[in-house]
Amino acid sequence: MTSTSTTARRTAFSIAVTAALLCATACTGTGAPDDRPREERATSAAPPPELREVERSTARAGSARVESTTVMGRELSIEAVGALGWSDGLTGTLTITYTGGTTAETMRELGTTAMEARYLPDAYYARMGDGFAERAGGRHWIKYVYADLEGLGDGAGAGFAEQMRNTTPDRSVKLLLASEDLRKVGEETTRGKRTTHWTGRVGGATAQTVDIWVDDRNLLVKKVERGRTATGELTQTAYYSDYGVRVSAERPPAGDTADFKELLQAHGDAS
Repeated sequence: MTSTSTTARRTAFSIAVTAALLCATACTGTGAPDDRPREERATSAAPPPELREVERSTARAGSARVESTTVMGRELSIEAVGALGWSDGLTGTLTITYTGGTTAETMRELGTTAMEARYLPDAYYARMGDGFAERAGGRHWIKYVYADLEGLGDGAGAGFAEQMRNTTPDRSVKLLLASEDLRKVGEETTRGKRTTHWTGRVGGATAQTVDIWVDDRNLLVKKVERGRTATGELTQTAYYSDYGVRVSAERPPAGDTADFKELLQAHGDAS
């Protein structure tokens, strides 16, 4: 029979494996889906052409440096910094630091206070700490293949995969374009730049407020999303700069990488 302490360690390990995926989707955007019926969405007023141009310009830029902070109620708060590209699938590298929340406490128990996240078109990789590696056969990296996530039985994995693909700044503009109460707030200064502030609510019954600040090149400078989760209020703020920056993300060594699904199976709760 498995002892209570062993079961607790295995549970913490499984939580950490899942938490690394949660952090990856939270650090750049939440992307609340529009859950209104299709016919209701079709009656929304046409968005202003100038905001359509922001979407196109941001998409064409292809890459940017990113700084973000995210708070998900009592569960998690993180900071992320790095660069992402989106011209040919999501690519890039972020350093994610856990700053608070119950999930962060679990990660600290496994010796992880920060992780490196690498995004490739087919998978996402998270580098954990040495304490985690001791429980994972000496391997530091977790691989999350998007196709595998989509095949998980509870449907949550598909949501993670879709959300991760949509964590680019042009997608934030597209999300806001679906708002029925979209409005221009006015001109503001954001990190020393003259910007135009737009706001709106998106997502139907699970509505979030999305605010963006756009510079005179029609590029996103700042984005703020606000909503609610089961553990409290959600707030995510991201800043974008150096559009067109060169972005790279190398696939970690296979011998130092463990597969997400295999880890969950190997370290699932025992009775």
